[in-house]
Amino acid sequence: MINLINKILSCYRYTPLLMAFIALSALGMALMSQYVFGLKPCNLCILQRYPYGIVIVLGLVAFLLSCAFKKSSVLIMVLMGITFLANSVIAFYHSGVELKWWKSFLEGCNAPDLSGDIKDLMARIEADTEVVRCDKIPWADPIFNLSMANYNVIFCFGLGIVSFYSAVKIYQRSGSTRLSENK
Repeated sequence: MINLINKILSCYRYTPLLMAFIALSALGMALMSQYVFGLKPCNLCILQRYPYGIVIVLGLVAFLLSCAFKKSSVLIMVLMGITFLANSVIAFYHSGVELKWWKSFLEGCNAPDLSGDIKDLMARIEADTEVVRCDKIPWADPIFNLSMANYNVIFCFGLGIVSFYSAVKIYQRSGSTRLSENK
């Protein structure tokens, strides 16, 4: 089983495409939870979607370049790893906001401004669209009581490690292929 996993992760052509598919699936689940199940995302939820889009683009670029430039997959897998780890950091920050460890730096994630007189307050309420606060958990699984941001921390951290491991395996495989061609 370990040999099969190593073989899959060392494939310079299809591993980046696999990571892009995983990112596309995660993004699809987020959009499905929003548009099908009615879970409205906050600003930090939206921010966590961008790295998935970056990974999708990187995966497609790696797939297209891999025939001509085999080593490009190594660099792209490293970039994917960095992107996944950055998303894990964003999700960890979001988890901290949800657990009220700290306040969000994003304006729309905090409690509304209730200063001023009643007329100003009513005007702001009527002018504002529906604001989804980042410190409210819209959904938590019933078994572990983890939010979507909590799961995203774990998921993206794991995918980041796998991406770096895959970059090493692709590099090793391309080096051993080159050595065998020289003999």
